Amino acid sequence: MKAAVLHEYDETLSRDEFVRYEDVETPDIVRPTDVIVRIGGAGVCRTDLHVVEGIWRGKVDVALPYIMGHENAGWVEAVGRAVESVKVGDPVVCHPLVTSGHCLACRRGDDMHATESRFPGINANGGYAEYLSTGERSLIRLPSTLAPKDVAPYTDAGLTAYRAAKKASRHLLPGQFAVVIGAGGLGHIGIQVLNALCAAEIIVVDRSETALALAKECGAHHTVQAGEGDVERVLELMHGNGAEAVIDFVGEGDAIAKGLAMTRNAGFYYIVGYGGKIEIPTIDMITSEKTIVGNLVGTYPELVELMALADRGLVNLATREYRLSDANQALKDLHHGRIKGRAVLIP
Repeated sequence: MKAAVLHEYDETLSRDEFVRYEDVETPDIVRPTDVIVRIGGAGVCRTDLHVVEGIWRGKVDVALPYIMGHENAGWVEAVGRAVESVKVGDPVVCHPLVTSGHCLACRRGDDMHATESRFPGINANGGYAEYLSTGERSLIRLPSTLAPKDVAPYTDAGLTAYRAAKKASRHLLPGQFAVVIGAGGLGHIGIQVLNALCAAEIIVVDRSETALALAKECGAHHTVQAGEGDVERVLELMHGNGAEAVIDFVGEGDAIAKGLAMTRNAGFYYIVGYGGKIEIPTIDMITSEKTIVGNLVGTYPELVELMALADRGLVNLATREYRLSDANQALKDLHHGRIKGRAVLIP
């Protein structure tokens, strides 16, 4: 099969070619619960750029060369002898984590913290290819209204945004405020989820005018361009108070300090993006009683819930399609901020 393969890291993201489009072995059924999926779409994620940079080297055990791509959807191509819930030809979206389901975390529905797992595209070969090896427990059959190429990025970008927005929606009440920092591939989904799940007023902060326009399309009530004086402008919209919930999809640079400054006392700061550091004096934590919440992708049931919102048209994903052979162009366009929403590779 054809695949876009990462052969070496590029810490500066300056090479002309990040991945190499080439022939590799097609995955086979190994375990009774294995499923081979013919890829209909593979999302291109900023995490993929971090993988290329080598940031994940200290977090996962993976040897180059390998295939990235952790946002995948397609059609069932082959199944192991124990597989019962899907059959060949079924359109499916893949939860990004593959687990056995036997550990206590899995049995509690918290697969993201499973004792044993593999994460295609992170610590195993992923979906920048014609075929992907996954497991039966990871698959959700798609309704006829949703095509694989249109929903692939939901499996990480959408699911991560959904998880954070769902947490926030549980305590956000009418008349309260939610601030979303970053209206890109994740943020524009988070805005829609907040609108679907709660009645809070939504303020979106982003450097890009294009992203802010997308935020308005997705239901943001107010938009503020990031830069000098943005914290003051956001606080002014909230009558001088902070937001009950701030969801930070950037997580680096000055976004963290500004996000915490936009969070009201006893409010919640949800960190989703990464690359920076959270530094806050302990006395400020005590006197403000702010809660800082980390967010790691999401669970299988949460992906089912997100697909239900998409099926009803309450969440729509902005995508730009690329051929699998053009994976380098997609990665470079993402790196340089030229993509509205999410890029999707199609074999």
